[in-house]
Amino acid sequence: MSSRLYRVMHRTSYTYDDDVSSSYGRCHLTPRDLPGQRVRSTSLEIEPEPDDRSTGVDVYGNNDSYFHVRTAHRALTVTARSVVEVDPIDQGLLSSPAARCAWEAARPGALTGRAAALAAEFVLDLDPPEITPAVRDYAAEVFVPGRPLIEAATELTTRIFTDFAYRSGSTAISTRVDTVMTRREGVCQDFARVAIACLRSVGLAARYESGYLATDPPPGKEKIFGADASHAWAAVWLPDGRWLAFDPTNDKLVDERHVTVAWGRDYDDVPPLRGVIYTDSTRSRIDVAVDVSPAESAAGEGPDAG
Repeated sequence: MSSRLYRVMHRTSYTYDDDVSSSYGRCHLTPRDLPGQRVRSTSLEIEPEPDDRSTGVDVYGNNDSYFHVRTAHRALTVTARSVVEVDPIDQGLLSSPAARCAWEAARPGALTGRAAALAAEFVLDLDPPEITPAVRDYAAEVFVPGRPLIEAATELTTRIFTDFAYRSGSTAISTRVDTVMTRREGVCQDFARVAIACLRSVGLAARYESGYLATDPPPGKEKIFGADASHAWAAVWLPDGRWLAFDPTNDKLVDERHVTVAWGRDYDDVPPLRGVIYTDSTRSRIDVAVDVSPAESAAGEGPDAG
């Protein structure tokens, strides 16, 4: 497989029934530069034009952007555009001793060194706790003593894909993992969080990763611009300091079809957009459009292409 080049567009539009006098926002919308991913160009457009804006890097190394709009408005639109090149899975990672070791040997708490110390944060449960008896029992069926880490992670991916039904709108961001375990349904962020809770329940470091998945239209159908969505998956820490990312929603390892934007301990660390507004408005609406389209070549590509 060869590398793939994508144009990514993510537009969020808010409308209100009264004037907003002040709007603060923080975004995680710019993809990361990684060993297997290169950001060729990127831009962030905000309407109305902010009176103050800045970009930076958060504690996890993610690109974040801040803005403050003080112009009275009844609509706010945030549009991120990027051109990103993504490589296939590193086969060396999959066959490495770190991926093939017994999963118990990948517990950061049993290891020394800076990498293990940094990974230790990703073993801790959330507050409120997500590691419940149901999660422990589910994980115990996969993480049997001495099993190779990559084999266990792959089976966990397949089990979640098989045991849980994907139902758009069946959950909210606030839905707890225990609820998802009971209902056996959810969406991508729910399945990522179930996987993360399972990994942490056996002492492994796991992180929540957000981004996009390139999708193809059904046979004979044209791709509808803006019909894609943001995506989420999980990753487990390897004892050589690298991470193995996997996608339970699609029963696969993360590969050249995934564009990585940000990661953290949970969704709350990396929402695409969050903010605070000052208004007397009593009703609002949010519309989100995402498009991930192949780009034929890097020549002439720019954030405003297309």
